[in-house]
Amino acid sequence: MYVNRHYHIWSTVRWSRKPLVNSLFYSAAIIVLYEITDIPFSLPWQPISVIGIAVAFYLGFKNNSSYDRGWEARKIWGAIVNDSRSLTVGILSLPSAQVPFEWKKNFVFRHIAWVMALKHTMRKGKSWEHNSQIEKLVFTPYFKEEGLKGMDAELEKYLNSEEIKKLKSYNNIPIQILKDQSLALQKLEESGGITEYKHVWLQQLLARLIDNQGASERIKNFPFPRQYASTGLFINYIFCALIPFGLLDIFSQSESLHYWLTVPFSTIIIWIFFLVDRIGDYSENPFEAAYNDVPISSISRVIEIDLLEMLEEKDIPKPYPVENGFLM
Repeated sequence: MYVNRHYHIWSTVRWSRKPLVNSLFYSAAIIVLYEITDIPFSLPWQPISVIGIAVAFYLGFKNNSSYDRGWEARKIWGAIVNDSRSLTVGILSLPSAQVPFEWKKNFVFRHIAWVMALKHTMRKGKSWEHNSQIEKLVFTPYFKEEGLKGMDAELEKYLNSEEIKKLKSYNNIPIQILKDQSLALQKLEESGGITEYKHVWLQQLLARLIDNQGASERIKNFPFPRQYASTGLFINYIFCALIPFGLLDIFSQSESLHYWLTVPFSTIIIWIFFLVDRIGDYSENPFEAAYNDVPISSISRVIEIDLLEMLEEKDIPKPYPVENGFLM
């Protein structure tokens, strides 16, 4: 996620340089052919502008839908932060005479392991996502170094080797950790270490975490419908392909303007439409570790720090730094 006040204009140009360069050469090729041949290349601008209005509405719908997916993902992980704190406070407030501190510490450690496991699960690549794997994130070296270590390196901090080995036999590691948490509370209640009311409350917190995990998985595993994404791209290509012909009709009929002005104006218009489409395209998948995704690594680190401080641990990691304006 980019956290500086504004993107630099040249960063935006570099990010979208491919449609910018392609539109420049395409527009120039149209004008060169117009100049060296007798073929009438111009088309009336009015029907092209009608197509442009339809494309603009469609791109607006696509971008709004993509934004909703990203914002929902941020709310889900905000709820995970709150519920993680509530769960830890509830566990640490259990009577020390009945519940040993070591049990509480293991429970909280297991919850941190759940957060880390969920983070890595959300970072797994999907066929419809972009190729922005952690290995390629040169703009955030610290995050890249941490991410390359993988899930095991983070789980080893909070779980013993036997637990990790058992968890790795399952497809969904995070939900298995929450199951173990629920069973641990059940055993504690049966041994008389916790009241029935407190047991129910803590189980409800675990149920909320399960809901949050399921909501996060829904966004991760169900792509933005491909028919909308593909149709938006197709009609954008059609409209942008017609732009130079429509502008040529305008500029070639003007006494004060030269038809070569078609090239810069076509380039700018085509670039803007493809830039808007690209923004929506990169907002569809908020967990793929791209430039503008939900910073679940930083959120996970915040949870980790808060919970370790509640336990009064000494070895506490630092927050992820902002690197080149990005927080991952």
